[in-house]
Amino acid sequence: MTIDRILTLCTAGAIFIAWLVCWLSHTLAILYGKWLLHRAPHDMSPEDQPGVSIIKPLTGVDPNLKTNLTTFFTINYPAFEILFSVQDEHDPAILLVKSLMEAYPKVDAKLFIGVKSVGANGKVNNMVKPYEAAKYDIVLISDSGLHMRESTLRGMMACMTKKVGMVLQMPYVADREGFAAVYEKVYFGTMQARNCLAANCVGINCSTGMSCLMRKDILDEAGGMASFGKYLAEDYFFAEAFSQRGYKCVLCPEPALQNLGAYSVGEFHRRLIRWCHLRMSMLPTLILLEPMSECMIIGVFASFAIQYLFDVSALVVFLFHILCWFLLDYSLITIVENGPLKFSKFEFLVAWLMRELLVGYVFIQCHRLKHITWRNKVYRLRWGGLAEEIKSEKV
Repeated sequence: MTIDRILTLCTAGAIFIAWLVCWLSHTLAILYGKWLLHRAPHDMSPEDQPGVSIIKPLTGVDPNLKTNLTTFFTINYPAFEILFSVQDEHDPAILLVKSLMEAYPKVDAKLFIGVKSVGANGKVNNMVKPYEAAKYDIVLISDSGLHMRESTLRGMMACMTKKVGMVLQMPYVADREGFAAVYEKVYFGTMQARNCLAANCVGINCSTGMSCLMRKDILDEAGGMASFGKYLAEDYFFAEAFSQRGYKCVLCPEPALQNLGAYSVGEFHRRLIRWCHLRMSMLPTLILLEPMSECMIIGVFASFAIQYLFDVSALVVFLFHILCWFLLDYSLITIVENGPLKFSKFEFLVAWLMRELLVGYVFIQCHRLKHITWRNKVYRLRWGGLAEEIKSEKV
């Protein structure tokens, strides 16, 4: 056997194994999602329900902000405080927050104005003041665009056992009008849900900071909120800090419901490109591994690998691969949704095909990106996830 043939055989074998790993990921996500998601929290005694400080960093006002913030004033939990923070005194969110505080005087809520600069991450800068003023030992960081169910905080606290340091909500999307909302929901209910559930099942750090409940004393051991200002993806490093100290990071049974206002497919693509760039800077191995986990890319490579290894038509394998991937993704999103989808199967098909076919565009744009624009600021990313805000350079 020649060297060329050995190399070809090894390459085809490696691709075939990667293909099997993708199917394993699908299977784990569906089984784990079926077991975990939408479970009712167990009964909790009063001592199991300590107070929670909810930190809400705000920047500006979108059409759904009032609705979203109101859901935090109506949480069904015995003891909590809401700590709002805005970057400057001219932020229009201030009037909205004050009106809600007047409408719900029995809720313990405070407003912090002005940032404490501790690094390049503007969100962390905006959270340092309320974090340092938090009166409870458990803190919940919650993005402004989230819609909170009454039972969610109780469900998250039910997961906060002695060995758990961080409880995350898996990102998902509230029901909204328009194709952009369908497209976004399909992304979070398929690709994002698959990776998040499978990773959490086997103990891989797949944290997202839009809704995360944390032990404040353990985070303080790692330097407190201020020490994470040098990272743009602070959520990933929060989870790393807990893991290094022997605490688990677990998923809550209730997904986080993003409920942003005006939105578009183009804006969502910009988010995807920014997230991709962040992941690649933190974990350079994903430059090769992440594309090989995508349906179309691994499907093409696996089809030719299987044809070489087993003499089966590559076209037949590819079509079978696409059909099975589609059906498994549809099954997964119904598990995340906890029932039938609020849009048609045809809309799901169109959004699913669009996402899978445009993934190459996202990767190309990610590698072309030299800087990240986030909340009207421009950042340069370094290997390891370090961020540097660009203040005077042309971009």
